[in-house]
Amino acid sequence: MGNDIVSGLRPALILTILLTILTCGAYPLVVMGVGQLAFAHQANGSLIANKGVVIGSELIGQSFTSDRYFHSRPSAAGKGYDPTASSGSNYGPASKALSDRMKGDIAKYQAMNPGKPIPADLVTASASGLDPDISPEAALFQVPHLAKLRGIPEARLTALVNASVDTPIVPFLGDPHVNVLALNRQLDQLSATPAR
Repeated sequence: MGNDIVSGLRPALILTILLTILTCGAYPLVVMGVGQLAFAHQANGSLIANKGVVIGSELIGQSFTSDRYFHSRPSAAGKGYDPTASSGSNYGPASKALSDRMKGDIAKYQAMNPGKPIPADLVTASASGLDPDISPEAALFQVPHLAKLRGIPEARLTALVNASVDTPIVPFLGDPHVNVLALNRQLDQLSATPAR
C-alpha cells in the first residue's frame, strides 16, 4: 500500500515542479524578453525624458502647480499621483472633506475663467488617482487663462489642444482625451518659439 502512494505522488510532484519552473520562471522570462525587444518604451513604464532626465510617464498623471501649465484632474492617490498608493478617496457624497476640496477647486477655476461652466473632470478625481488625461473640454476651458499668462493668442492654444486630442479607434470603447504632460511639453515648445 505504501508503494502505491509513493508511485502515485511521484508524477504529481514532478508535474508540480515542472509547472512551477514553466509558469514561475520560463514563461515570465519569455514575456519580459519579448516586451523588452518589441515594446521597450511601454514595458519600462512609458517614461518621458527631457535632456536625459525622466520628467514623467505617459501613463501616470502628475500635479502641475504653476498657473502657467494645463492642470490635471485632482488625485487622492497618496499625497497625489502616488503610484504606490493608487486609489480614490472613498469619500461619499455627504463627505465634508470632499465638499471642501471641491469648493476650493471650483473657486480656483471660476476665478480662472469667470462665467464658464467648469468641466467635471477638473474638480473630480479618477478612481485610480493616477489619470494622466483630461477631456478636451477641460483643456479648452484652461486656454483663455494660459493665453493671457503666456502671451500666446487663444487661437494658437486652441489649435494646440485640438491637435493633441487622442480619440479611441472604436468610439464606444472610450472618450476623446488629452495627455496633460504631453500637452504641457508642447506648450513649453510653443512658448519658446516666436509668434508668427
